[in-house]
Amino acid sequence: SFWVYHNKRMTTLPSIYVSDALPRLAAVLLEHKLPSYRAKQVVDFLYTGRAKSFDEMSSLPLSLRKLLSSKFSIGSLSLFKEQKARDGTLKRLYKLHDGHAIETVLMNYQDQRKTVCVSSQAGCAMGCTFCATGQRGFSRQLTSTEIFEQVVYFHRETKPTERISNVVMMGMGEPLANLNNVLGAVERMSKELEIGYRHITVSTVGLAPQIIQLAKEGPPVRLAVSLHAGNDDARGSLMPINKRYPIAQVMDACRQYLEHRSQRISFEYALIAGKNDSPSAALELAACLAQHKLRPEKCHFNVIPLNPTRGFDGLASTVESVQLFASTLERASGCRVTVRVRRGIDIDAGCGQLAAAESPVLPRRAARLGAVDRVGVAGEGEGEGALGSGEGSCGDESEGETGSRVS
Repeated sequence: SFWVYHNKRMTTLPSIYVSDALPRLAAVLLEHKLPSYRAKQVVDFLYTGRAKSFDEMSSLPLSLRKLLSSKFSIGSLSLFKEQKARDGTLKRLYKLHDGHAIETVLMNYQDQRKTVCVSSQAGCAMGCTFCATGQRGFSRQLTSTEIFEQVVYFHRETKPTERISNVVMMGMGEPLANLNNVLGAVERMSKELEIGYRHITVSTVGLAPQIIQLAKEGPPVRLAVSLHAGNDDARGSLMPINKRYPIAQVMDACRQYLEHRSQRISFEYALIAGKNDSPSAALELAACLAQHKLRPEKCHFNVIPLNPTRGFDGLASTVESVQLFASTLERASGCRVTVRVRRGIDIDAGCGQLAAAESPVLPRRAARLGAVDRVGVAGEGEGEGALGSGEGSCGDESEGETGSRVS
């Protein structure tokens, strides 16, 4: 693996990728008595032409390119560092306009699929014990533009014959605690980048009210719920959010979600040696689903050995323990179980490892249990709004395509 450092100068100009870019462009053109059709040309250059600068918009007059450069920036995220893993996974550290930082991951696969793992918050407040993002603390919400740009930046580097295959909201932060901004970004990914909703996965640590809200009001994206244990004591020791939303409440929300949606729910499960990886833990998990009347054919388990983080001394389960847990769970529950492939581990780009460790500004640390009681939903621009966190986890949730099916 290797680091590439970038010293791109940060700008205070508004991003050309804001959701109302077209009317803003139209206003600039009108002010300078320029033809209105130029606005659509600019948008075509951005998304179809994959332009990274106004200078690349070669069919526009030079005077217009200079004018646009004085009014807009090509994105608000400033690339600070880039790291490539042995398996081809690419991790980027972006500086935000206020000096905070986030990480985004691109996973490249041999079959040409490209999956982007996106952050929804700078840091997190849930304090999940095994998660590097949770160990770091919460800084602020990301705007819908900042979320959208993480995908756009990789999109504009693809060849015309390539495309971003999948997007997983499994980077830094809890997506459902920033639901308005996440859904705003998702809508633009679908409309402007032509990424289908079913190729977008939104993850959550289990914010029950927002799961129901997403089911009733959101687009048909995929949902991934972090579970990690089949009883409240075990889950609560790993995830403080379980105090606010215990397993029964999360399962009830999942059942309601499935009543409104045709696609399955994925349950995420990090296997920790000697803690949650025994056959009895698998049986308990299967019993939990049955107790709450979740239909096996509507549930899919993604299990993955724990990835190391500096703030947690737990160890990954052995290969034998992983296979035994997965096969036991599949037989007992009737659910499909996939052992997910670990990617980007050598550059801390795997599940639970994102922390923006080289951040130029250290985040404000949140009181973890207190933050659990303040979880809410923020709208565009609510940078210091509702707190929440995900698991800093990266993976492709496209029906378990990156893992091995248990047989």
